[in-house]
Amino acid sequence: MQGQNVIRTFLFVVFFGIAATALSVSVLCNDLVRYYQSKHLLKESQESLNKLKSLNADYDALLKRLEKDPDLIKRIAPATLGTEPADTNAIYPRVRVEQLAAARKALADPNQHQAEPVIPKWLSRVSEPRRRVALFVVSGALILVSFVCFGPVKQSTTKKEQLPESQ
Repeated sequence: MQGQNVIRTFLFVVFFGIAATALSVSVLCNDLVRYYQSKHLLKESQESLNKLKSLNADYDALLKRLEKDPDLIKRIAPATLGTEPADTNAIYPRVRVEQLAAARKALADPNQHQAEPVIPKWLSRVSEPRRRVALFVVSGALILVSFVCFGPVKQSTTKKEQLPESQ
């Protein structure tokens, strides 16, 4: 009898746990979807913040370099502005517009378009209204089954013969 109670208790815990989890998922489905979307937005924000920090560091390094070497502006101005160099004896390479466009495209961030948030496949399937209602109903039925079939057993009492009380 004791072994049977242990098995019944174990089966009750297993079935009730599965049903409670499924019921929770069906009820909290929208919150789980928002959680994964927020997690994705946080990741994108962190990447953007890291990129901005890197750009700030590069800009600070360039400013320090300009402070240390004032002639740097004179040397990079012809290449940057497209003017003729002041030194006629130096040979500067000519860059065509197509080459500059190709270099700009290669240096541009390929992840500029925002990707859709990564939501697990099981959650995207469960978030469909039809399946969500079905999961809710089935998990409710499983809870009822686990209570009915594996709940505590009432002790059956046999009728004892009552003796008439003597007075």
